[in-house]
Amino acid sequence: MSKVLKVPCSIVRGGTSKGIFFKSDNLPNDPEERARFILRAFGSPDLRQIDGLAGANSLTSKVAIIGKRNDENVIDYTFGQVSITSKVVDWTGNCGNLSSAVGLFAAGEGLVPVEEPFTKVCVFNTNTKKNIYITMPASDGKIEENGDMVIPGVPFPGAPFLVEFEDPSGSVTQKLLPTGHPVDFLEIPGVGNFHYSLVDAANPVVFLRAEELGLEGIELPEAIEKRTDKLEMIEAVRSRVCVQMGLAETPAEATRLSPAIPKIGFVTKAKPYVTPDGKTVNEEQVDLVARLASMQKMHRAYMVTGAICTAVASRIEGTVVWDATRDATGTAEKVRIGQPYGPMEVSLTMNNREDGLKFERAGVWRTARKIMDGVVFVPADQI
Repeated sequence: MSKVLKVPCSIVRGGTSKGIFFKSDNLPNDPEERARFILRAFGSPDLRQIDGLAGANSLTSKVAIIGKRNDENVIDYTFGQVSITSKVVDWTGNCGNLSSAVGLFAAGEGLVPVEEPFTKVCVFNTNTKKNIYITMPASDGKIEENGDMVIPGVPFPGAPFLVEFEDPSGSVTQKLLPTGHPVDFLEIPGVGNFHYSLVDAANPVVFLRAEELGLEGIELPEAIEKRTDKLEMIEAVRSRVCVQMGLAETPAEATRLSPAIPKIGFVTKAKPYVTPDGKTVNEEQVDLVARLASMQKMHRAYMVTGAICTAVASRIEGTVVWDATRDATGTAEKVRIGQPYGPMEVSLTMNNREDGLKFERAGVWRTARKIMDGVVFVPADQI
């Protein structure tokens, strides 16, 4: 009889993402063996992920590995985007939505003390080498998960968690503008010509003008995914920029081995649109309209790291995002992004120095909830 590995884990929703959380001590130490274990636990590769825990969508095929730093009151958090179609776990960047649940999981596992009325947890993201601060309400010795806050893209309310990213610039490339320019131009024979801005804040994101993709910019993710020509066009740009970043040698390799980094999206000026649940968002409610993609699929809502990068890019003169927001009426410290499910606000703390803008912190409000504690069974001879 073949051996079956039994490993404790939790399923936790953080913002508009859902992930499988493991304590680092419960996983193999060898990186390759760890990746193989995670792929088998998730049921990848398989478009249905029918024989694993994941949900056959990039928003639900995420892993968080949590541990405590030695001699420090800091939580180590490693994020992995688990491919659905290939044997790849992309460790390059971070997921901001899932980050919002790290403090909740750490407190539940006894890795950090719970303090009332608010518990503040310092999280070190090992992917980007950046600190994240999560402030959560607490009562009766536990983190409070229930509340009245509703965030776009999540149908049920929850307790408000403040998630702040310290010094988000250069998360992967160590440069806010990896190409050295706020905007660049890319000509792809047979595909099109594109102005793009590559900005690295919380995660690297390639921003495109919706109009250069032949879009209005207010289309919903499901509608775009039905237009495979647009998805192919977006990936054609993303994969080439990925090569420019040095993350792959060819566009084909970028699609296969670095499908999650850089992220990519398109923006347009503030205009009215209708959300998937039929609500109208007026142009006065947002500073711009934006959509993001990851893993060659459109994000159903909006990534937190992508939102932070969008907000930062909107304050850098000359970027595609700055151009879309320069007529907006919002304040310099707050950026309202018109994502598919409605306005998403990002707060910025920044200083205007002689050598340019310095972004000290970027924050968003999220909700998070533990959905399940249990044990995953993985055949040892299949990893």
